[in-house]
Amino acid sequence: MDIKRVKDYIYWLYYQYLLITCSYVLEPWERSMFHTITVTVFAMVVYTAYVFVPIHVRLAFEFFSQIFGGQPESTV
Repeated sequence: MDIKRVKDYIYWLYYQYLLITCSYVLEPWERSMFHTITVTVFAMVVYTAYVFVPIHVRLAFEFFSQIFGGQPESTV
């Protein structure tokens, strides 16, 4: 793939992001604050998913395995 095409595609994605969030109408300092808050919230969501989703999936698997006749774990 050509580097120019990749660069154009990234610019196109960024432009789509600006249009969807309507941040193209903001002043530069407002846009930087908006991007900072958006990236911070996204990072917190990703971190929370990384930490807590595996725990909940494991607990759900144990719960459903007990319901559908799985062998109970030893409590020794």
